[in-house]
Amino acid sequence: MLGDSAPDLHYLCNMKSYLQIENLSKSFGDRLLFGDVTLGIFEGDKVGLIAKNGNGKTTLLRIIAGEEPYDSGNIVFRNDLKIAYLKQLPAFAPDMTVMEACLSAQDKVTDAIRQYEKAVAKADAKEIDAAMRIMDAVGGWDYEDKIKQILYQLKITDMNQPVGELSGGQVKRVALAKAIIGEPEFFILDEPTNHLDVEMIEWLEEYLKRSRMTLLMVTHDRYFLDRVCNKIIEIDDRQIYSYNGNYDYYLEKREERINSQNAELAKVKNLLRTELDWIRRQPQARGTKAKYRIDAFYDLKERSTFKRDDSTINLNVNSSYIGNKIFEAKDVCKKYDNRIILDNFSYTFARYEKLGIIGNNGVGKSTFIKLLLGLEPVDSGCFDVGETVKFGYYSQEGIQFNENEKVIDAVRKIAEIVCFDEKTKYTASQFLQLFLFSPSAQQDYIAKLSGGEKRRLYLATVLMRKPNFLILDEPTNDLDIVTLGILEDYLQKFKGCVIIVSHDRFFMDRTVDHLFVFEGDGRIKDFPGNYSDYREWKQAHKEKSSNEDKRVSEKRAVAKRQNQNKLTFKERKEFEMLSAEIESLEDEKKQLEADLSSGLLADYEQITMKSNRISEIINLLDEKEMRWLELSEKE
Repeated sequence: MLGDSAPDLHYLCNMKSYLQIENLSKSFGDRLLFGDVTLGIFEGDKVGLIAKNGNGKTTLLRIIAGEEPYDSGNIVFRNDLKIAYLKQLPAFAPDMTVMEACLSAQDKVTDAIRQYEKAVAKADAKEIDAAMRIMDAVGGWDYEDKIKQILYQLKITDMNQPVGELSGGQVKRVALAKAIIGEPEFFILDEPTNHLDVEMIEWLEEYLKRSRMTLLMVTHDRYFLDRVCNKIIEIDDRQIYSYNGNYDYYLEKREERINSQNAELAKVKNLLRTELDWIRRQPQARGTKAKYRIDAFYDLKERSTFKRDDSTINLNVNSSYIGNKIFEAKDVCKKYDNRIILDNFSYTFARYEKLGIIGNNGVGKSTFIKLLLGLEPVDSGCFDVGETVKFGYYSQEGIQFNENEKVIDAVRKIAEIVCFDEKTKYTASQFLQLFLFSPSAQQDYIAKLSGGEKRRLYLATVLMRKPNFLILDEPTNDLDIVTLGILEDYLQKFKGCVIIVSHDRFFMDRTVDHLFVFEGDGRIKDFPGNYSDYREWKQAHKEKSSNEDKRVSEKRAVAKRQNQNKLTFKERKEFEMLSAEIESLEDEKKQLEADLSSGLLADYEQITMKSNRISEIINLLDEKEMRWLELSEKE
């Protein structure tokens, strides 16, 4: 293991070793992903794994989780360590209910629950008695309620809903609940923020920060890495580098490492020139006294051949000309069943505008894009698109490649020659090289590509059409951090219009100049700033609203004192009762909200009952406050 500093021996002596990997190697055919990987993870480590697409991040996680074989080396976990693995794309049987999915883990508790349910179904008294004793021993009676509490926090409320009816984000949350409920000591996460909305990402971020779990994760979310991780491990040039700090610390130390490597390489090459001159001038010495120096020369020669893989995607891709008229939305309405997506939405898009779209899952962000592109019909109104607009659409689903097709053939289907202007022309092969597909890699079958490499190929197919209006729906999923940085720089310089739907907060901060905040029920807020600006505004607005509520309460008390003498005896009594009732209802509402957010409720029926009671209280408060205002204003 290569690191930024020597490990603290006192720390290592006092911390339990959870995982030790020695000399691990893995190849796919003649392609070496990584070789002789050696690293250790200790209790309390929260490790982020970083590498370019195709360098084996997911493969390494799968190997560690026991789901992928490896060529050589050793992997040793601490005995009896409770391990959970959150896959990038979790899968459950479509007819399985949410509760059944959460209970599908293979551990002592879920095994005990399944045995108890089988015994009850058979109505065998002896088996029921034995199963009950096991349930007592493993604490199985509270398990179902714990699942319901976790799912409630993750905003999954229907435990009997089939998994096949859930969205991708909801399936991810069910898989997350399944992993968390087992209270693992060592948690392996592969792109945990993919398909989660910002609210859920921030919930998970806080949960993992507070948790005592040891973590090993792959994620492209740089804010997530920075706020959760205390250690970064990088795979670079098939070597492992370890950094004891968060993402910002890693960036700083990585730069120092690369500068040091470059300086050392320059020194080696200078020394090699001196030794090469000596070798040439002294043929007699090579066979006698200076053999050690000759050996040192060949060692220097080998060290001088080290070459960093600094190849990066070249996104200096021009766009087509775009006129002043972009598009205008005129009173657009769209509903799905009873769910309002757009409600008389009107907007005029400006030239070179860069718009970000955020909001919870299911509020209509992707639908808005499809309406604009004409992939979905509007209920009423229209989108008036300018004649010079040429859309480039990068969708969540991505292009459906033929897995048995070669990379070069997939691109040649679109165009043999890519022309950007009279002077700039690329063959399909040359264009692919801009996206880090070497001539040999272009002959690979698409089935051999990693998820990130497929997304990179998809990005190439979008940009080769020379669009002047880019629409990117969750573009950061599966792309490595290096590629994301290059894409961000490209979008900042892009001579055209951009709409981005993304839950990647860092990406949005770097690429957009204002936001559409989809709030649900057709409400869309146009916010002038990036995501961090919006978050700060939202927090300030929340504090302001809290202060305003306090001032309203104070004004209400003053109005009560001023108007009491002007009321009839009966009205005064009613007024007093209303004040007391409102205060009591508000106290009850606060207590119920505290109970629901505490995570300590032991019964799902209790959760449901308290949620329903909050709705009743809100309606009662509306009625009583309206009457209170009527009485307070009476002369």
